[in-house]
Amino acid sequence: MRYWLMKSEPEEFSIDALAKKKLEPWNGVRNYQARNYMRDGMKVGDGVLFYHSNCAEPGIVGIAEIRSEAYTDPSQFDPKSDYYDPASKREEPRWLLVDVGYKRKLKRTITLAELKDRPELQDLALVRKGNRLSVMPVAKREWDYILSLE
Repeated sequence: MRYWLMKSEPEEFSIDALAKKKLEPWNGVRNYQARNYMRDGMKVGDGVLFYHSNCAEPGIVGIAEIRSEAYTDPSQFDPKSDYYDPASKREEPRWLLVDVGYKRKLKRTITLAELKDRPELQDLALVRKGNRLSVMPVAKREWDYILSLE
């Protein structure tokens, strides 16, 4: 089992929205490294730290899990979609997604500021300078430590 952190802007898609839907395709990823993590690293059952970004209090707000292997993101072919990619071809799609399932909300938001302030998390990709990926791996020890902060 592997562990991941996935970012979403709560105005676009929040942990509460995932709680209502129970399962959601994680579409719109348009970064090759993040796509590669989904394609090559994620497996059904992997754990996900659900992170709210670009908001008043960015931080980890919930836990989800990977519920599918990576498959073609159909939004890349839809000219009306914000995630449309005219260079992507159906016979050779560039972009993939995975289905993410709701597990639970955290008792509190574990803020980005708090994560940055913990020496135990100095290697966490999220707190490294310049890392803006929306999908990133989390080590088991980081996962366990973060959940102990709840």
